[in-house]
Amino acid sequence: MATVTAPSRTVARRLAAAATVVALAALLATGLTAIRPALPAVVPGYASWGLGYTDLTWYAYWIIGDTTEATLAKSALGGLLMIAGAWLAHTARRRGKRWQGFALACGTGVLWPWVLAAAGLGLLASNLLWGWTLDGWQPTFAPMVSVPPAVVIVYGPGWRVAATGATLGATIVTPLALVLVNGVGTPLGMSPVVGSTLAMSVGGLGAFWLCRRLPWMPPPWTAPASEPSFTAPARHGASWVPRRILADFTEAHFYGNEWAGAGLLLGCVLHFLLNPAAPSYGSGLLPHLLAAQILTAACGVLLWGGRWAAAGWYPTFVPIVSVTPATVLAFGGTLPSIMAGAVLGAAVAPPLAAALARRLPHDVHGMVAYTASMAVCTATIIPLLDLLPGFQRP
Repeated sequence: MATVTAPSRTVARRLAAAATVVALAALLATGLTAIRPALPAVVPGYASWGLGYTDLTWYAYWIIGDTTEATLAKSALGGLLMIAGAWLAHTARRRGKRWQGFALACGTGVLWPWVLAAAGLGLLASNLLWGWTLDGWQPTFAPMVSVPPAVVIVYGPGWRVAATGATLGATIVTPLALVLVNGVGTPLGMSPVVGSTLAMSVGGLGAFWLCRRLPWMPPPWTAPASEPSFTAPARHGASWVPRRILADFTEAHFYGNEWAGAGLLLGCVLHFLLNPAAPSYGSGLLPHLLAAQILTAACGVLLWGGRWAAAGWYPTFVPIVSVTPATVLAFGGTLPSIMAGAVLGAAVAPPLAAALARRLPHDVHGMVAYTASMAVCTATIIPLLDLLPGFQRP
């Protein structure tokens, strides 16, 4: 009788762990969908939001909701609990707790407060400069998950770096996203994800080109030896799978931590229970989005677990914040759209992102490549699905 090798046992345990997570997500999505008609409207729905400068209360609510736009959840509660989870992980790291989870801020740990500061300043500046465009949805969230935190990761801590990243994000990425979403994507019938992520990629190239030439910018930062390396080896057993799935929900935010991911998901679910018409642009499809994104994350860590083990990190998060949720929203949350968006996104987007990232200069963050992969894959997969039977848009 043939013996089962250790690698085979590891793969089997990963598969079992991923299947368990996906099954739980499916049960949660089914349950939330079933009870949706009976849920109250404790908080106002998305359609009630008063956008723009004239209603400061709702405008602040919009800005906080922008923190979860990358996942297409648009949940203020999800954003607040995500940041709370990241703060918990950061505090645990400083105190040397074993349960701190994956190191925040691209594995640097120490840079997370500056990532939070740069992203927050960029998000606030983006909304203050471009809030006048809010007669409906607009990509004011773009700096939160692009240039400001990426500049901090490349150039290190400090207010000069954080403020520079925030300024470049609000003055380059947001207006470019407004043009690409409204002037190109919408007329061509493309998902807003395409224009937003393309703006992050192109704007990121321009921002890092400028950073090389700004006299007050320091040289690219090197992590202290005491900090965990971004490519440090890690164990990738069964327990790694659910942790990685949770962490991937916040990689786009430059957090990459399971506590932050758990806070994000918990906040989004609570927001849905308070009013199903509040998160995810009032579509009522939050359960479908979460189920699809968790399935994508599970497929990603299973398909590319070898790359994770070899390199210490791999961009499996890319389809979670692009192809998958865009496909679900485009086709109304049908089962074929969930399955296709998850499987195709997990199979195609991460290797494309990794291949593009390998070709970037050392002083350009991989965000430029990851968002380019998001734009390309979303722009191609959804139109291809349009041609197949069973994929009718609502």
